[in-house]
Amino acid sequence: MADFKTLDDLGDVRDKRVLMRVDLNVPVRDGSVTDTTRIERVAPGIVELADKGAKVILLAHFGRPKGKRDPEASLEPIARAVETTLDRRVLFAADCVDEAAKAAVDDMTSGDILLLENTRFHAGEEGNDPEFARAIAENGDIYVNDAFSAAHRAHASTEGLAHLLPAYAGRTMQAELEALEKGLGNPKRPVLAIVGGAKVSTKIDLLLNLVKRVDALVIGGGMANTFLAARGTGVGKSLCEHDLGETAKQIMVDAASAGCAIVLPVDVVVAREFKAGAESEVVDVSAVPEDSMILDVGAKSIETVKEWLDRADTVVWNGPLGAFEIEPFDRATVAAARHAAARTRECLLVSVAGGGDTVSALNKAGVADDFTYVSTAGGAFLEWMEGKVLPGVAALAK
Repeated sequence: MADFKTLDDLGDVRDKRVLMRVDLNVPVRDGSVTDTTRIERVAPGIVELADKGAKVILLAHFGRPKGKRDPEASLEPIARAVETTLDRRVLFAADCVDEAAKAAVDDMTSGDILLLENTRFHAGEEGNDPEFARAIAENGDIYVNDAFSAAHRAHASTEGLAHLLPAYAGRTMQAELEALEKGLGNPKRPVLAIVGGAKVSTKIDLLLNLVKRVDALVIGGGMANTFLAARGTGVGKSLCEHDLGETAKQIMVDAASAGCAIVLPVDVVVAREFKAGAESEVVDVSAVPEDSMILDVGAKSIETVKEWLDRADTVVWNGPLGAFEIEPFDRATVAAARHAAARTRECLLVSVAGGGDTVSALNKAGVADDFTYVSTAGGAFLEWMEGKVLPGVAALAK
């Protein structure tokens, strides 16, 4: 991983204008923020800079306004949620460039916090237009990127600014990069990856990268059905990408060549309907009824996953083992998550997890706080697991 400067390298920031890119793309309903997790993640870094006397100027995007001003995508309602989370005043400017931004920045005093309007109201943001980046940079002395979740996009506020001002990683970005380094960059071995989800097609690059970098790979969810079918195992009416059978076979061949064990279910939970409380049964993976669908893995498979967790020093997790949204098909995911959490609490395992469904599953299991690190980054986390260069991270390299 590239070496990067953090807030520890900043020195005296009193009265310095710090342009801080954060992730405020939070869920909103009826004008109110319904989940403040992302705000809470960046709050410590914002407060730290403000307490040191910096003029903290927050840059963020919200929604997909496609380069045009859209009242529905304004950050103004989110400014109030930021204010509540930080428990201090947060100013707001009606634009992120030009006179509205300049006037608001000029009125700031030491320790003030200002949120600028949605950067995506300008086409130059997603186009990473140099002129637009320079227009933003005019209002800052220092650039801090604390939005790992947007680091896979080469946008003006995530990548362009890093080339125009002294650039530093914020506390959230720093924590994310350090956790990811422990997960796959320079992990303690053996390393186990758990990958689930509905479709192989969305995670081909991920699987191809992981089999070269981990010691064992547990495949769950609907993805496992494609691998089972590729081996000649009947999967009934289960979600399965039969057209990707050859891809699944190639991944298994690559894994064997790299010395990576592929772990697939040996027993499964099947049902004829996909609904809460549907009548279900556990069958051997070789005996799935033709009129049934696989919705979770069985007790034997759960024990196998636990055994692999017991052998591992590091686990990287993306995706549930079954249809965890509906009971009773959440049992395997919850059981494995709680086992990983218990070993983490005992300092026997470094556990790094990420992705929307994964975070939801860990929260459902009540163990998200027990993992070494849980990323809320979504796409950026997935691209990092795929081994791709993230422009927003690369731009911070010393």
